[in-house]
Amino acid sequence: MGACFTFTRAALLAAGCLLFALWLGAAVGETSIPMDVVAKTVANRLFHATYSLDAIDEGIVWNYRLSRAVVAACCGASLAVSGVVLQSLLRNPLADPYILGISAGASTGAVGVAILGFGAGMLTMPLGAFLGALVAFALVSLLALRAGRGNSAIILAGVAGSQLFNALTSFIVTKAANAEQARGIMFWLLGNLSGVRWTDVSLALPIALAGFAVCLWHARALDAFTFGSQSAASLGIPVRRVYIILAGVSALMTAIMVSIVGSIGFIGLVIPHAARMIVGVRHGSLLPAAALIGAIFMIAADIVSRTIIAGQVLPIGVITALFGAPAFALILSQRRSAA
Repeated sequence: MGACFTFTRAALLAAGCLLFALWLGAAVGETSIPMDVVAKTVANRLFHATYSLDAIDEGIVWNYRLSRAVVAACCGASLAVSGVVLQSLLRNPLADPYILGISAGASTGAVGVAILGFGAGMLTMPLGAFLGALVAFALVSLLALRAGRGNSAIILAGVAGSQLFNALTSFIVTKAANAEQARGIMFWLLGNLSGVRWTDVSLALPIALAGFAVCLWHARALDAFTFGSQSAASLGIPVRRVYIILAGVSALMTAIMVSIVGSIGFIGLVIPHAARMIVGVRHGSLLPAAALIGAIFMIAADIVSRTIIAGQVLPIGVITALFGAPAFALILSQRRSAA
């Protein structure tokens, strides 16, 4: 009974924090909008209330900021959960979708569909990004297996894979894109939420929720993977099947978010470490904590990207790197001092 009450209280607190972050994301910007206007706009749109609001303010909140905040939350949560899963599967604290080349492969797939028309019109950008992410992860895994030098090999292979797919993306943009396309693609590759609308929410939200649910369902398996694949197999975990499912889900979540907002680094690397410092290493608690922290961090980064320079919107990937790199350095120094 006490455990159930504690869980319910934690879930309500987490939901409250996320809702408040979304509320701020819709209210704060170059043009500040009162918090009650945000609440009334949501009530008008979702619950058919009849509050009298300024049409411009209501349009900014609903058509621009709120959808942007929801996608930012989905992106942050998905990348953070993917980072947790990859770090557990590979038993490497430096594993994340960006370093392992998954984000770079997804970018190449999405750009190939958008500019070169891969798939003859049958492939969409999200599907192209997913195929690119799978190819990148398969290539990096193959390189790591060929190297055969332990867990560090996957990181070295990921760096090589990232450079390869980033070069392919740059080649495609330089060779086939016109000036306008090149500017748009390069800004998008740094992380861009400016064009996000509710149609993007209808893709990002189901993928984020379904991917999180699948990973949470395998929380016990992830706990076992922490001690190695042999230990997991001895506990009755179907190692190969679980590895394929979780790696595929991580690639899918990363690819969909990349196809919507571009390639964003440090979320999948820093957030899992921060979550472990708060809730510990048990994945039943770690996955929800990482998802929540990642969602709130991305919403906050989006707010900063819109307000730090008057009249300009910075790529959100710039903000995550500016905050993520020092945060990761701090985490590394604390781990070293603790050791």
